[in-house]
Amino acid sequence: MAARSTSRPSSRPTPSRPRSHPKLCRGRPRGALGRSGRRLGGQSPGMGSPEHLSARPGAVAETTLPAGTSALGLARGRDALVHVPAGLARDRPAPLLVLLHGAGSTGAAMLDALTGAELPGVVLAPDSRGRTWDVILGGFGPDVAFLDEALAAVFSRTAVDAGRVVLAGFSDGASYVLSLGLSNGDLFRRLVALSPGFMAPGPQRGQPPVFVSHGREDQVLPIERCSRRLVPALRAAGYDVRYEEFDGGHVVPPAVARSGFSWATAADPAAATGG
Repeated sequence: MAARSTSRPSSRPTPSRPRSHPKLCRGRPRGALGRSGRRLGGQSPGMGSPEHLSARPGAVAETTLPAGTSALGLARGRDALVHVPAGLARDRPAPLLVLLHGAGSTGAAMLDALTGAELPGVVLAPDSRGRTWDVILGGFGPDVAFLDEALAAVFSRTAVDAGRVVLAGFSDGASYVLSLGLSNGDLFRRLVALSPGFMAPGPQRGQPPVFVSHGREDQVLPIERCSRRLVPALRAAGYDVRYEEFDGGHVVPPAVARSGFSWATAADPAAATGG
């Protein structure tokens, strides 16, 4: 997030106040039609696309990752966690929820804070390489590479439903969802942005539906300068957006998280929302 605050979703507003940030709450997708002035659609990306993820679900017949939460062991210190529900049907393709934390936080803290949201399917919770996600610090780079590696590791040991790979995040993580996710809509079929601050995608691939939520009393990323600008811009660019406001600050109420995650991982998102 653009401001320093408690990055874990909470049931209480954070006391932190916003600081200036060059990309705070910008309301229009950068390059809404791609850097070349048009969408890439189904075209293969060329070389020099730092925002592009190459990992894809494979023909894995059975999930072999252990039940519970475990580290992938890809890096010392800041790593990535994967959570596999105990009751997962291992011989059936499952949804994959990639969960991105806020500034100064970790994947472990994000998982812990959202346990009440009844996280669906397999969950991948990576740590950013620095204090927050790379595009917020200047541009796509090390976080894209690490996430690609983490995705490849999960895809190699998990039966994943390619139609239910979801990118979700809170605060800075939500801003990264709207940046990296729009650039990888051919992988992430739905996006969930919980209290985002801005978006700065590269060329857009695919056109994933988007769920956005924001607290009306948010003092860290004020709703008027953030989601109330971002959502109309997304819709103007042709994205199908479900938007929910709630009474509260820079937090993620469990009911809102459940709503977003159940919509995003449903086999038919329209069935999960009634429209």
